[in-house]
Amino acid sequence: MTEQLSLVDPDPIHITLDCLRAVQPIGDLFFASIPHDVLRKITYFDVRRVLQEERDVERYLGIQRPLSKNRVEKLYDYVNFFDATFPTAVILAVDESYADYDINNKTLTISNVARNEDNPSILISNIARVLDGQHRIAGLETFRGAAFDVPVTIFVGADIADQAQIFATVNLEQQKVNKSLAYDLYSLSSHRSPQKTAHNVAVVLDRDKKSPFFERIKRLGVATLGRDFEPLSQATFVEAVMRYITDDPRIDRDTILRGKSPRKALGEEKIRLPFRNLFLEDRDIEIVQAIFDYFAAIRDRWPVAWATEDRGNMLNRTNGFRAFMRAYEYVNELQGDPDKPVSSEFASRFMAKVPLEDEDFNTEKFPPGSTGESTLNRLLRGVAVKG
Repeated sequence: MTEQLSLVDPDPIHITLDCLRAVQPIGDLFFASIPHDVLRKITYFDVRRVLQEERDVERYLGIQRPLSKNRVEKLYDYVNFFDATFPTAVILAVDESYADYDINNKTLTISNVARNEDNPSILISNIARVLDGQHRIAGLETFRGAAFDVPVTIFVGADIADQAQIFATVNLEQQKVNKSLAYDLYSLSSHRSPQKTAHNVAVVLDRDKKSPFFERIKRLGVATLGRDFEPLSQATFVEAVMRYITDDPRIDRDTILRGKSPRKALGEEKIRLPFRNLFLEDRDIEIVQAIFDYFAAIRDRWPVAWATEDRGNMLNRTNGFRAFMRAYEYVNELQGDPDKPVSSEFASRFMAKVPLEDEDFNTEKFPPGSTGESTLNRLLRGVAVKG
């Protein structure tokens, strides 16, 4: 890698960008739109370097922040989705010797030829350091469309200390988007998607006074004013429902946005994805009814454990909910008709066979975390009932 970085381009290369200039305490910033292929070209070595070793900025801060291959692979798919977008700016740093701003034309020219020199002294592919956005840039490698312009913020002449400060600000202090809020935003879409359907199922069951989940789902990930007991987050509920609709909600959503129909579940897929065909046939209300009936049977079988707000009880909390949802496909398979959701009658018959009483749903028998959830799931899958 060091040998590669010591090379220079044989010919001068100049890239001129229309841009806006902003004066801030740290120095001047330049805002521009760069075609994806040009952006990849000028950041090539900095993005690749993250795959193999720490960069100067990370070394300065004493941290390691390698490129996540899993995240990049997801972006490989995402950039080719119908509605793919990178609305926030990629942040770059360029040595002031290789950048000139024309205040009259409002253009910034980046070159592999240093100021006041005639010949290239650096590779154009090593001209820019990425302070934020290396995953997005790496993901664009597989873009197959005609155009994908990326908004960028360019710092010119920032030293390593300034770059480290910028890096820390945008990467170490930012807060992740709340998952429940993200799912809630899908409800605003005019198009169907697994995310939107699962969200709507959660909302209906949270609002229905007869529902086992009436006012028990924490919307937007924060406590709802006026409610005392919301043991489940919206994200937990949505993800549990969505796993029975699709293997990849992003792909299904993209297919629908393109005016096409996702593939229906066939054969054994109907057991693993019992809600998929209901979703594809716009029968969302039957998904609501299926979950209502299933958990009504749970509520009626263990009324005390379902009603209690005691933190030592796990039935009506995340672990209990997830375990019973994971077991739904098993119960559906026992029922013997993959084209129909688990009926209220069969759910009740199944729950009656589960060898647990109200007092058994405690954290000693089912410890907090994935251990307790998995233990309960295994127990449920050991129950035998004829369809």
